[in-house]
Amino acid sequence: MPNNSERSPYKVVPRKGGQLADKEELFQNVLTQVAEQFSRAFQINELKTEVTNRLAMLEKRVELEGMKVVEIEKCCSDIKKLREEMASRNNSSFLDDNKKLTPRRDVPSYPKYHLSQETVEALRQPIFDVWQWEPNEMLSCLEHMYHDLGLVKDFNINPITLKRWLLCIHDNYRTNPFHNFRHCFCVTQMMYSMIYLCNLQEKLTRVDILILMTAAVCHDLDHPGYNNTYQINARTELAVRYNDISPLENHHCAVAFQISSQPDCNIFANFDAEAFMQIRQGTITLILATDMARHGEILDSFKLKVDNFDYTNEEHVNCLKMVLIKCCDISNEVRPMEVAEPWVDCLLEEYFMQSDREKAEGLPVAPFMDREKVTKPTAQIGFIKFVLIPIFETVMKIEEVMVQPLRESCDRYEELKQIDDAMNEVQKKKSENLSMGRKKEMKLKSS
Repeated sequence: MPNNSERSPYKVVPRKGGQLADKEELFQNVLTQVAEQFSRAFQINELKTEVTNRLAMLEKRVELEGMKVVEIEKCCSDIKKLREEMASRNNSSFLDDNKKLTPRRDVPSYPKYHLSQETVEALRQPIFDVWQWEPNEMLSCLEHMYHDLGLVKDFNINPITLKRWLLCIHDNYRTNPFHNFRHCFCVTQMMYSMIYLCNLQEKLTRVDILILMTAAVCHDLDHPGYNNTYQINARTELAVRYNDISPLENHHCAVAFQISSQPDCNIFANFDAEAFMQIRQGTITLILATDMARHGEILDSFKLKVDNFDYTNEEHVNCLKMVLIKCCDISNEVRPMEVAEPWVDCLLEEYFMQSDREKAEGLPVAPFMDREKVTKPTAQIGFIKFVLIPIFETVMKIEEVMVQPLRESCDRYEELKQIDDAMNEVQKKKSENLSMGRKKEMKLKSS
């Protein structure tokens, strides 16, 4: 018999008929069934994921094959027309014998519009109406600008790659009320017009012109519709990633070079490493300059140089390029009233979306973005007087043509503000009279 002093601390109670073993077996069976159910659930989810991925791949293949068929048919038609034209002109030297026209299966699907001479000339003017064009037409206009400035030829840019790049740029602008692809087109068209207006092709290098145009195209890529202040206050992923330093502008740069890193969209493919780094650094510098938090710093720096400006001084030229893209980015009021005013509505709509969200999330709200405090005239008068006119006056010491529309726009908004103020005063007096009438009526009833 065991010694009582060595008894176990746990008390074992004997079970009749193997009840303990039965319960253990039952518990084990339940656990096994539960494990099998979990396994089936995970297998179903994995199967769903696999099926979804396969479907996406098939859809993409179908889409690509469909595009190939369309492009092949279009190219065959183009070849037929070319042959007919050659036959009609009896011009055997039209094509070299060693060259053959082969269908391009990878041409992007947006159609190439033929721009009239009137449109070509209008594109070079700051009064160009950007509201009259569909996205495909705007893409064709942008494509024309790169060809017209000689950038495609001078830098040996593959025209098909340029098409793909522009299409990818378009797809990476969101459908915000203001910061969208039309805004990208608007800014780039203004840059294009300033290059002609200020005769910059004779004053800047070819690389500088390419940087100016490319930065304008890419300057707001993937803009979420909420500004840097919101990003920082809400501690968004972008603000955290870029340490609260121009989070949006840094993101625009990153997206721009993610696009051009794709072989099919790499318009810089024929640049050597040193030339590419020059383009990259120049583009990044200009996009980062569009952060309005840096407006005063950049303008003050340019004012120190403008009176003795030297186009052979790299620092002077870099500063000019930063000011130029800033001007283009905020240039809507330079355009005719019927073109400029809709942009104010778009901007206010985007502001109100942000301020509504800030209120809902308990974040600070800027008065100029609050729908309860701002009106169109009050939004524009201060911006035109203290931001637009000073920067355009500084740059346009070369050209006065862009400053006068700003002064006229400011005068127009001040007149609207006077009308608003007068109407508010009338409404205020009506309310006061109504209130006094009610008080008198209450006194009469009480007496």
